Amino acid sequence: MTDVTEADPVTRDDDGDQVPSSDTFVESVPLEDEDTALFTGDTGVLPVEARRVLALVLQRRYVSAAEHPADWTALLTHQQVLSSRLHDIFVELVVDRDHEIAYKRQVRSDGLTIPVLLRDEPFKRVETLLMLYVRNRYHQEQGAGHPAAYVDAEEMTAYALGFLSHDETNLAARHREIDNAVAALVRERVLDEVAAGRYRVGPVVEILLPVDRLRELTAWLQDGEGSADLADRTPQTEETP
Repeated sequence: MTDVTEADPVTRDDDGDQVPSSDTFVESVPLEDEDTALFTGDTGVLPVEARRVLALVLQRRYVSAAEHPADWTALLTHQQVLSSRLHDIFVELVVDRDHEIAYKRQVRSDGLTIPVLLRDEPFKRVETLLMLYVRNRYHQEQGAGHPAAYVDAEEMTAYALGFLSHDETNLAARHREIDNAVAALVRERVLDEVAAGRYRVGPVVEILLPVDRLRELTAWLQDGEGSADLADRTPQTEETP
């Protein structure tokens, strides 16, 4: 039997047998105590991939698997903690796994007075007209089993011009409005220009125009309100930071 020296501390149980001392084990470090600092003075505890996708959710209207595959994976991995962080500022994380899109939404609750971070900002009338057009095109192509929906600038222009008053004379100004509306939908990633004047419709259009909103705006057009001045604003709203 090996002699035990002071350099080899042991503990004996009631029968006199040796058991390892707790001093011989390395204590595990809790997750929150791990060094996750990324810059001087950093007190954050999330890993860098979780921080990045949280920043993207706050910065962008939505995060998609198609555009950001690595961030989408990180979002699903850290979904619970990301939701918790957003709840701390009264914002919800909505994850649509069918369309592989995640976006934020302002928390609204009766009886709860909170600061509103995401404001409601209506689309302009011509933007709404084009949203309705591309939304219907997207729905038709999906129903036909096609993997993507495409629209051309010429057909969107023709559609929007169809709502002008018969006595409209400033067509150049109306064309500029339509061009600006198309550019706005590109910025919002509703449209993705794949060639000059040709656009792929993004799945986020179903998020921005769900079925109930689609019915509401279709009725708005059928009532004749959509044929008013294209610069007027519509009931359609969106939440922006």
